[in-house]
This record gives sequence, C-alpha cells and structure tokens, in this order.
Amino acid sequence: MEYDDLKPTVWANNPDSRLFLCWRLVLITGRIHSIESMGLVDGPGIRSVVFLQGCSLRCAYCHNPDTWAMEDPSNEELTAAELVKRLVRFKPYYGRKGGVTFSGGEPLMQPEFLTEALKECKNAGLNTCLDTAGAGFSDSYPEILKYTDLVLYDVKHYDSEMYKKITGRDMDETLRFLEEVQKQDIPLWIRHVVVPGLTFGKEHFEGLINYLKRIKNIEKIELLPYHTLGVMKYERLNISYRLKGVEPVRPEDLEEIISNSR
Repeated sequence: MEYDDLKPTVWANNPDSRLFLCWRLVLITGRIHSIESMGLVDGPGIRSVVFLQGCSLRCAYCHNPDTWAMEDPSNEELTAAELVKRLVRFKPYYGRKGGVTFSGGEPLMQPEFLTEALKECKNAGLNTCLDTAGAGFSDSYPEILKYTDLVLYDVKHYDSEMYKKITGRDMDETLRFLEEVQKQDIPLWIRHVVVPGLTFGKEHFEGLINYLKRIKNIEKIELLPYHTLGVMKYERLNISYRLKGVEPVRPEDLEEIISNSR
C-alpha cells in the first residue's frame, strides 16, 4: 500500500481506485451570555458564574428573557478549554469553598459544551456547581452530573398544574433530571422564587415543605423574593410581561408566613 505523508489520504492498492479517509476535528463551542467573575450568591464561597445562552422555559417571573433564545448576536462563543483557561486565573480567589457555577438561561440546553466545560474545570481542580431548573431535554444528565459537585435546583412549583402555569412546560422533564441527581447522590441547594399569587401563602409553603421532605441530600433552602428588576428587558425585547402590576413580597410578610408554616 502506497502512502504519501504529504497528502491527507490513504491510498488503495489500486492507484486508480483511491480511498479517501478524512478526519475532521470538530471543536464544540458554547454560546456564553455573560460571565460574572466574583459571584457571592450562586453557590458556596467566591465563584465565577458562567451564564449560558438558551432556555426552553418561559417563567412568568423570569428576569433574564434575553437568555431565552438559543443564539444571540451579543453572545461570545468559546471552547471549553478557552473558557476554563480564563476561569483558572481567578482560582486564588476561590479559596477552599469557591469555584465555578454554570447558570443561564438553562445551562442544560447546551449539554455537549456543558459536559466538556465541567470536565475541564475538574481537571483544573475547580469546584463545580450547576444552577438549573432541570429542563435540558437531553439524555446527557448522567454524564453532566459526573462532573458536578453541587446542584442549585430551582423548584418552580411542586404542583404539576401550577408548574405548567408558571413555566409553560410540563413537569416531567425536571423530575427526570431530579431523579438522576438523587441517583448520583449529589448535594442540593433548593431555590424557590416567592411570587404573590403563584408561590406565596401559608398553604403553599406547607405544600412545599411536604414536597421537599421527599428529596434527599438537601443542604440548604433559599427563598428568593420576586422582584421587578428585569421588566425593562421585556420592554426592550417587545415581550409582554405576564406579572405586570404584581408587587414584590415584603421581607416581613415572607418571614411571617415562613414562621407560621413551620
């Protein structure tokens, strides 16, 4: 068999019948909405927070509608290696508890890139955290979670009808993700946005507590008060805001409801 190392081909025995075998290295890139270098509220310690573009949910109270589309002209495209090379520079600031949190949008919507990025982080000795609603609609959950140290799990609602009212989607997918998290025994921080008329009141919190009792490995529960800081984004994108006129929950009212629900 003839072989010419100056040509990207493997030659067949018959020179007139050439078999061309071509290999092409495909680099997976991620669509990055933004990166926060010194986050203090998205997991333990000081963290870099990588916001990935794309989300399949349309939550009524979402304050980042600019992350919904899978692509946006303002996105930065990076390979996993390029991203982690940038993040490693902040490693001295992470300390023992800090690290990298992947958020969105919904980070699970870019499963191939997310897997590679998490893997690169672990290879670099970085703690990894996934801030997610568990709505990636892929079969990559087992592989993604292999490289995840902590999951910040956004519980939209414990009732299937209310879940669909809030997100526009059925609850099945997030339950499938949660099942895999439980299977791999990954620690969870629960996040729940408190919205008047949707996720607020004594009866609601009693139902939420009963729901969370069935989930293992919960280390922390965060109740996040609804706010209207993202309303201007809806106006800029010409998207109708579903909670127009709904006022944020007052801290004292939230504390009273929580105390009465224990």
